[in-house]
Amino acid sequence: MGFPGKAKRTSVLTVAMMALTLASCSNSGPTAEDAAAQLAEGLTGGDISGVNFGAVPAEDANAQLEEITAPLDPFSPTVTVTGVESTGDDTATAELNHVWDLDETDSDWTYTTTAELTRVEDAWQVTWDPAVVVQNLSADAALSVSRTPAERAEIRGAGGEVIVTERPVIRVGIDKTRLEAGDFESSAAALAELVGLDPATYTEQVAGAGEEAFVEAIVFRDNDDIPVSTEELNEIPGAVGIPDSLPLAPTRTFARELLGSVGAATEELIDNSEGRLEAGDVTGLSGLQLQYDEQLGGQPGMTIEAVTGEGEARTSEVLFEKEPTAGEPLNLTLDPALQTLAEDVLAEEPSASSIVAIRPSTGEILTVANGPGSEGMQSALLGQYPPGSTFKVATSLALLRNGFTPETPTDCPPELEVEGRTFANVPGYPAEFTGEIPLLQSLAQSCNTGFISQRDVVSQEALATAAADLGIGVDVAIGTPAFFGSVPTEADGTTHAASMIGQGEVLVSPLSLAIMAASVGAGERIAPTLLASAPGEAAPSSSAGSSAEASAEATGEAEATGEATEGASPSGEASEPPPSNLTPEEAADLREMMGAVVTVGGAQLLADIPGEPVLAKTGTAEFGTEDPPQTHAWVVALQGDLAVAVFVGEGERGSISGGPLMEEFLRGAAQ
Repeated sequence: MGFPGKAKRTSVLTVAMMALTLASCSNSGPTAEDAAAQLAEGLTGGDISGVNFGAVPAEDANAQLEEITAPLDPFSPTVTVTGVESTGDDTATAELNHVWDLDETDSDWTYTTTAELTRVEDAWQVTWDPAVVVQNLSADAALSVSRTPAERAEIRGAGGEVIVTERPVIRVGIDKTRLEAGDFESSAAALAELVGLDPATYTEQVAGAGEEAFVEAIVFRDNDDIPVSTEELNEIPGAVGIPDSLPLAPTRTFARELLGSVGAATEELIDNSEGRLEAGDVTGLSGLQLQYDEQLGGQPGMTIEAVTGEGEARTSEVLFEKEPTAGEPLNLTLDPALQTLAEDVLAEEPSASSIVAIRPSTGEILTVANGPGSEGMQSALLGQYPPGSTFKVATSLALLRNGFTPETPTDCPPELEVEGRTFANVPGYPAEFTGEIPLLQSLAQSCNTGFISQRDVVSQEALATAAADLGIGVDVAIGTPAFFGSVPTEADGTTHAASMIGQGEVLVSPLSLAIMAASVGAGERIAPTLLASAPGEAAPSSSAGSSAEASAEATGEAEATGEATEGASPSGEASEPPPSNLTPEEAADLREMMGAVVTVGGAQLLADIPGEPVLAKTGTAEFGTEDPPQTHAWVVALQGDLAVAVFVGEGERGSISGGPLMEEFLRGAAQ
C-alpha cells in the first residue's frame, strides 16, 4: 500500500523544480517559452525568418516552410504552444498544436508537433526539422493535396419540381495531343468558324495552352438540337466532342438571366474565393448559380498525403481525409409551366420584353421571363423604365385618399397646358370620354388630362406615399437583386404633372408593377419572394433575403432607361420596409376601376378570358430623345390569385403591343 500524501508532495516538488530549472535558465534573457511562442507565431503567419534556428539559417528554414505548405496555399494554420518541458539544464521540448481551418465545416485538420529547444549563450535556439511543421513529416517527403468534387445540388421550382439538374452535354474543342504543332492554328480557326466563335481569339487560346491540353471551344446540350455533327468535327484534325454533364435548366433559354450558368471557375472567381475554389472546379458563373454557389456547390472532399519518391518508388501516407459534402438544393417559387408559357409568349418580340407573375395571396413570384430582345439583360427584375398610365392605379389611390370615389367627376379636356408644356391624351382617345367624366372612366379610358388636372389635389409626397403603399419604391428581400421602383417625394410644375401619369422621374421595373397589381388583389401590400421552403420546412421570411453576396455579374447587367443599378436591392437583402396603409376598402375601389378598364376601357380584349373576371390597366410611356419619342408598352392584370405585368420595350400603346401578349399568357395560364 502506498503513501498518497508523500506521493503528492513529491509531485509538487518535481513541478516546482522544473519551474525553477526553466527560470534559472532564463534569468539572463528570453525564456524557452518565449522561443516557443515566437516559433508558433511564425508558423501561424507563414514566416519563421525571425526564429533562431542555430546551425540552420533562418532564411533556409523559412524557404523549406514555404515549400512544405505551398500545396495548402492560401490556407494557414493556427499554431499554439500547449506546453514547454525542461529536459536538461539547457534543453527543453515545446509541444505545438496545429489547427488548419480548410473550409466552412467544423472538420479541421489538427495535429501536434514537438520542437527541441537548446539554450546557447543565454539565447534559446530551435532545432529545425520539417516535423515541426507537420507531424512526422520526414525531410524527403512532400505534402500532396487532392480534392474530390462535391455533388452539386439542384435548383427546384414550385412544388419541388426540378428545374436545374445534371443533363448530358458535349464539350467541343481541340485536343492538342492529336496534332502536330504546325497544325494548331488551322484546326483552331476551322473549329471556331464551325461553332460560331471568333477564330483569332480561339486560335490564340489553343496556341497558349499546354502541349497536351484539351482546349474547350463550346459546350452543347447533347440532344437532337446540337448544331454540329460528328462528321463535321471529324473533318477538322484534332477536333473532338467529349461527353459530359452539367447542371442545366430544361431548355437553353429557361429563366436564363435569373438562373445563370455553371462552368469552369475563372481566374477572377478563384482569386476572390479565399481558397474555396481552385483551377478546374465547376462553379456558378452568373445568376443564382453564382449568388448561391456555396449552398449549391457543397464542400469538396480533401485528402492530404505525405509523399515520398516518384514513379514506381512513390509511397504516400494519408495525413488527413475528409469526404465531400453534397450541396443543398435551392428552392424557388418559380412555376416551371408558367415560366415556359411566358417565354413562349415573348419569343417573337424583337425589343426588350418581360412578363412577371405573382400570386397575391402568398407573394410568391411565379415567372421572371425575359424575351430574346432583352439580349441577356435582366429586364424583368432590374430594368428601370417609366410606367406610363399603369401608374394611374397609384395616382387613383392618392385621389381616393383625398375624398374621391370611383364616381367623383374629373375634368378631361383634349389638352392641358402646365407651365408652358402641353399634355394631351394618346392619339385616338375616344372623344365621348372628354369633358367631365368620373374617376372610374378616367382610369378606364386612361385620360392623361383627367389625372393631371387633379395635380393640385395630390401633392408629390402623397403620390409617392400611395405608390409605396402598393409596393412601388419599397425595397424588400426577394432572394436576389431587384429594382423596386423610384418615385420622387418632391417635384413641382411639369415634373409633378408628369408624375401623375407615370412619366417625369417615376421609374419602375416589371417586378414592381406586378407587386402593385398583386397588392391591389390582396387588399394589402404584399411581401414578394422568390425563395421557397423545402418540403416539410417553414417558408423563409421575406425579410431574410439571401446571405450571399451578389453583383451585376451574378445577375446579368440590366437593360433600362438610364442606369439599372442605382436603387436596386444589391444582394436580395433589404431592411424592414415601412408599414403600408393600404386598406381593403381602398383596394376594392381600385379593383372596381381596374375592372372597368376591361369592360369598357382599353383592355377589352381581356374580357372573355376563361376563369374569374380579369382586371387590368394598360400604359404607354414615352422615353428617349427622338421626335416623336419612342414608347414602352405596359399592361398589368389581375385574375383570381394571379397578378401579371407585361412589358414591351419598344411598343405602341399598351393595349396594342402589350394587350395581345397578356391575353395569350392569361389564356395559356387558364388551361
